[in-house]
Amino acid sequence: MSVSRFIAAAILATALILPHADAGEVAFSERRSGSTFMAPETQAMQSNDTANPGMLGVLDGATLWGKTIGAAEKSCASCHNDASTSMSGVAARYPAFDDTLKRPVDLEQRVNLCRVDHQRAPPLAYESRELLALTALIGRQSRGLPIAGGTDPRLTPFVDKGRATFMRRQGQLNLACTNCHDDNWYKRLAGSAITQAHPTGYPLYRLEWQGLGSLQRRLRNCMVGMRAQPYDADAPEMVELELYLMSRARGMPIETPAVRP
Repeated sequence: MSVSRFIAAAILATALILPHADAGEVAFSERRSGSTFMAPETQAMQSNDTANPGMLGVLDGATLWGKTIGAAEKSCASCHNDASTSMSGVAARYPAFDDTLKRPVDLEQRVNLCRVDHQRAPPLAYESRELLALTALIGRQSRGLPIAGGTDPRLTPFVDKGRATFMRRQGQLNLACTNCHDDNWYKRLAGSAITQAHPTGYPLYRLEWQGLGSLQRRLRNCMVGMRAQPYDADAPEMVELELYLMSRARGMPIETPAVRP
């Protein structure tokens, strides 16, 4: 049996035991990072920068940060100087409201907007090594700081839209995100722990992927497993879902680059 068919069969088996009525969101007092569900060995890998494979992406990002590119012949450092100071706390508040676009943009989109508007360079492809490296570098500067996603009042309607997507049943399996991550987070699926979907460490290094991946990649994986049509990378629905997840993780510390099984 192929991996995708195995995952679908496991989700379908779980769906049969899910409650018919949604139980609601995880209580504030019960919130847990995905790292708390991991084996001690994986937790140790994440906490040790010399063993954390995601740090290789951070190092790549530091190199790209100082590289001059585009028609404007600018680097990220040309405007933002040292990332360790200028980027502190930035990842903790994204997705953020963009005054020009009048909608939220996630960190990947912000990097590409800077490239196009200020460096006069082409945008980076989603899940490309370069984009993951730059967002890992930026995220690393917020490690340990509390997530502040969704605090801007202008984001409220977009948070509500993201929540509606999280709660809506979809796909051939007729599942909603909340069915696993709110109703059954204390159980296991195909041997893996069902976590609460708090995006505390993206981009993160997933042992299954053998590389860094964004929150959007993880969301698309879930949608495919539910036999639902994944949203495009730049779709408003995807950014709204990211925003909602960050808002419900508000106050939890950033772990980027996190490690997950």
